[in-house]
Amino acid sequence: MLILEIILIVAGIAAVLYGADFMTNGAVALAKRMQIPEIVIGLTIVAIGTSAPELFVSIVSAINGTPDLAVGNVVGSNIFNTLLIAGASAVVAPIIITKETVWRSLPIAAIASSMLIVFCLDKSISRTDAVLLFAGFLAFMFYTVRSAKNADQAESENKDKQASGNISIWKPIGLIVLGLALLIIGSNVFVDNASKLAAALGVSEAVIGLTIVAGGTSLPELATSVVAAHKGQSAMAIGNVLGSNIFNILMILGIAGIIKPMNIVGITTIDLSVMLISIIILWLFSFTKLKVQRWEGAVLLIIFAGYMAWLLH
Repeated sequence: MLILEIILIVAGIAAVLYGADFMTNGAVALAKRMQIPEIVIGLTIVAIGTSAPELFVSIVSAINGTPDLAVGNVVGSNIFNTLLIAGASAVVAPIIITKETVWRSLPIAAIASSMLIVFCLDKSISRTDAVLLFAGFLAFMFYTVRSAKNADQAESENKDKQASGNISIWKPIGLIVLGLALLIIGSNVFVDNASKLAAALGVSEAVIGLTIVAGGTSLPELATSVVAAHKGQSAMAIGNVLGSNIFNILMILGIAGIIKPMNIVGITTIDLSVMLISIIILWLFSFTKLKVQRWEGAVLLIIFAGYMAWLLH
């Protein structure tokens, strides 16, 4: 039975990843058809699309009464993002950090992590906590879109107008519907079998959430960031990591907690501290020379390996 559950977990991950890809592609095509500027598409639809796996897995986990999977997924994904993905990207090619990232994105990611730690002190995320998280997400989105909407807006609109006439409206709608279906089905299959596997192995749902679930749902960010770093697109690599971290906490736990308040048992202070400390370390590395060097990426990977070893000991 364990083999069947593992196969279903892998199938669930595949369905979620393909679903996120289809939904994002469809949403981008539909947005272009409606002549929405590319900068706005990137900051909203694409960013939310790469966080769709975490979103659907966490919501399904909360609804199914497995909150440790939901919170472990977010905390684990953020640790994967900051230590494994940013570390691997920097080892592939040093990451150039913009001043905007140092003074805006990294502090916001640290603030979001700190908010989650404070809310988890009473071992629960209440509906009030979730509303505050989601309000932070809306404020972040408003600020981000407002600060970027004037960048090349006219050029983007001209490109969209030229391309929109060649795009059928039914194809993107079909991709969105197919993507959502795969996300919903894949999330249910994934969460159900991850819970069964945890019970069969005597491993807590929190540990499963922090490892298997978090690793599986972080695959889009890992692939995107490492490829971007290899191509010399440092801004995309680090932006993907930080944007995902902020979305995971503010949007995903905000929505999941609003739908169903969560009692947290297995997520420890150490897990939450590693999430915050990893962001602070990345911030310090970025602040020094506006660059994350290869050796600094290696340090992040070593910390990640140490945390995984402690978690699974």
